[in-house]
Parts: sequence; structure tokens; C-alpha cells
Amino acid sequence: MNAPVDHKKLIKGATGDWEVVIGMEIHAQVTSKAKLFSGAATAFGAEPNAHVSLVDAAMPGMLPVINRECVRQAVRTGLGLKAQINLRSVFDRKNYFYPDLPQGYQISQYKFPIVGEGEVIVDMADGTQIQVGIERLHLEQDAGKSIHDLHPSQSFVDLNRSGVALMEIVSKPDLRSSEEAKAYVTKLRTILRYLGTCDGDMEKGNLRADVNVSVRRPGDPLGTRCEIKNVNSIRFIGQAIEHEARRQIGIIEDGGTIDQETRLFDPGKGETRSMRSKEEAHDYRYFPDPDLLPLEFTQDFVDELATHLPELPDEKKERFIAEYGLSVYDAGVLIAERESADFFERIAKGRDGKAAANWVINELFGRLNKEGLGIEDSPVSADQLGGIVDLIGEGVISGKIAKDLFEIVWSEGGDPRAIVDERGMKQVTDTGAIEKAVDEVIAANAEKVEQVKEKPSMLGWFVGQVMKSTGGKANPQAVNAMLKDKLGIE
Repeated sequence: MNAPVDHKKLIKGATGDWEVVIGMEIHAQVTSKAKLFSGAATAFGAEPNAHVSLVDAAMPGMLPVINRECVRQAVRTGLGLKAQINLRSVFDRKNYFYPDLPQGYQISQYKFPIVGEGEVIVDMADGTQIQVGIERLHLEQDAGKSIHDLHPSQSFVDLNRSGVALMEIVSKPDLRSSEEAKAYVTKLRTILRYLGTCDGDMEKGNLRADVNVSVRRPGDPLGTRCEIKNVNSIRFIGQAIEHEARRQIGIIEDGGTIDQETRLFDPGKGETRSMRSKEEAHDYRYFPDPDLLPLEFTQDFVDELATHLPELPDEKKERFIAEYGLSVYDAGVLIAERESADFFERIAKGRDGKAAANWVINELFGRLNKEGLGIEDSPVSADQLGGIVDLIGEGVISGKIAKDLFEIVWSEGGDPRAIVDERGMKQVTDTGAIEKAVDEVIAANAEKVEQVKEKPSMLGWFVGQVMKSTGGKANPQAVNAMLKDKLGIE
């Protein structure tokens, strides 16, 4: 049964509205020091063919041996996706020839994967949520890498990636826009990084997406899909979907038909191009790998892994809202990366959660983004930022002084409280000194004094002038109250 059509997500064509239908196959490199079936290293950046065992090179007589850690990581990922864990799964040979696949086949899983159906809850920018079904997660080997630009007439093969463990996470065709697809990959990447089962580094190819796109008239059966292969950036995923959907709509509206095929996305041109006709399962001649027994483990093994899972993004978000009184938006920003959530929580414990969130999101994240830094590179520690929040809460400094203090700590380091003492940055709370500043501003602006009685919203201008005259050190609440009293404003 088709889900209700969301008309806001439809694409307008020359002959009417179209619905885009998207399914994703995410290839996530498993966090493991060794490959899926050999002891060769998986570290990035080695010299070509430095991390290649006899198994990876498919030398005669070499037999694969399953890496237990990769199995653990796949099960943990399945648990994080609220998915069915299959206690028995089978490895198959997926037969195809490619120069960087020495065996002439890929060891993968087909009919009996290690993880079955699950779901991911995705928060959209407009505050809505979508549920994306997970069809399956299976383990498979990565291929090597062919290099074509080092010689005018020869290609080179680097087998360092050959045999590296991948989790292929296949979604159901539940996505209906490029924005949903980008949000889904972002959320899935966050879950994997929380679990520690994949580092999510798309630049290194450790997380990449095959995107299946089709279009149809709203309410019609699914159209013919095209697969966009190996997209390694969330931004490119969005661009590829937008182009491919409009390409297919244009063909159909011109009276043509869509060929089922595999395509590549060209980021430079912002368009997809044909790579090859899309294979079906029978083209790969799947059969159980005779060198590997079925993979079997117990429910106790699964339960033990489940008890040691970290707090996942959705649970952490709900807790931040309940425990610290955060808005849904602020909690969502803070939990996007596990390191950011941990940083915030070190500040928020025992303090005003909303104030802590405000400083982390607006001041710290804003500055880190401007400087192109991650939270792990922050010059301001959680203790230092917590110290600034404390000084504001105690009334020692005003919000304006706090921003100046943040700049000093960012540039020079040091203990915020000591800096305030040494540089005379304390907020003026002496009512006599504040009253003197207020009287001077009122005396110098007689015309505006008359205006503010007619238009009380002008009071903010007077507050600003007093703060300016005191170098931002006057207590804003005291200034506000005193001005109201002296100007006769309720």
C-alpha cells in the first residue's frame, strides 16, 4: 500500500507533478585493524600494495578466515539500527571480473544476511520526522582501487583496500526528496560514529553511497530505477538526486522510457552519466562460498553486545531535552557528534543547561565553524567555558563582558575567573555608580526623554547608552530597573 503523497515534495514537470522515490545502499567500512578474511592491516594512507596478504591477492590455496571483530561490529550496528539480528547467516560468492578484485568474485551475503529489517528515525529541518526502513545489513569485502592517471597507456592497481570489511546497509525506498536523503545519510553516519563501528570519513571513502532513484506520477507504481554509484559526499548525494530525477522526468515527458542502469555523478558538471547497464542478482551467479561455513552465534552473544552499547543519538536527545530543558533544535545540534554532546555535558552538569547550550552552540560552535576547526581542536576547554557560564550566573560579569572574556580565553588561554580579577572586568553592581551613569545619560538626552514617555520601547536605546558609558560593566538588570524608575515607565 502506498504511503500518503506529500505534495510539498513533488517535482513540477512540463506535464504535471512527479514524485521521486529514493533508496540507499550505504557502504560503511568496518572499524577494525584487520581485514574481513585476512590479517592484513586496514590503516589508511600506506604505500600502494603495502597491506596485502596472500589471501587478499587470491594466491592459490589461500583460504579466508572470518574476523570476529568485524562480526561484532556488524551486530552492534544492527542493534543500533533497532534491527533483527540473524543468528545464522551465509557468505556467498558474487561473481564478476574487475582488475582490482583478484579472486574474480566478491565474498558477500545475499539471501541470508547477518542483519535483517530495522529503522532509522530522521529529524528534518522543518521539525518533522520521517521513518526510513532498513531492509538489511550484510558484510562483504571491499575491492581494490584502479588508478588510471599515472601513465598515458597503463593502469595501476592498489590492493590495499581489497578485502577490507564493509557493511552494506540497504534502505527501503522510503525517501521522497534529496533533502530527506541527505538527512538520512547524516543521521546514519551519526549512529555509526556513536557506535564506533565506522568512522564515517567520506573523504577517505570509508562511507559512500549508491543511490537508487526513480520517478512516478503520485500514486502510481514504482518507476524504473537508476543507481548512482559511489557518491562520497552528502552534498553530492543531494545534487545527484536532483539532477537524476529531472533527467528521468524529461525523458518520460518527451515520450521516452528509462533504462535500468548504473550511473556515475560528475561533481564538476553537476550531472550523472551512464556507466553500464544495471545487473540483476542472477547476473552475479550467487552461490554459497564453499570455503566458509555458515556464520552462527548465540543469542547470549548478541545480548552481551547489547548491554555494552553506548547511549545512542535519539536517546541522548530525549535525555538532553528532559534533563537540561533544551529545545528540540538545540538538543539536535548538540547530539549530532558524540564529541560535541560530551563537551556540552561536561559544562552543563550542575549548571543552567540552557545557558550552557547557548554558549556552546552560538559562541563556541560559531567560532569553530568560522576557523574551520572541530570540537576536538577547540582552544577553549569545557572547564574554561563552564567558568565563563559560572561568572555570568553569579552576576560577576555581564553578557557583553563574557563575550570579550571568551575572546581572551580563545586567544590567550587562562582561567576565566583569574582573568576577570586581573583585568578589572567585573560587572559594576554598585548602585551609586550605576545611578551616576544613568543620570548623565538622561541629562544629555532631554529630547529623547520626552519621546520615551510616548514610546516606551525606546528604553533599550537608553540602556545601550548607559552600558556604553560604563564600558559594558554595568549590571544590565540594574540599569533597566533604574531607568524605568527615573523615566516613569511601567
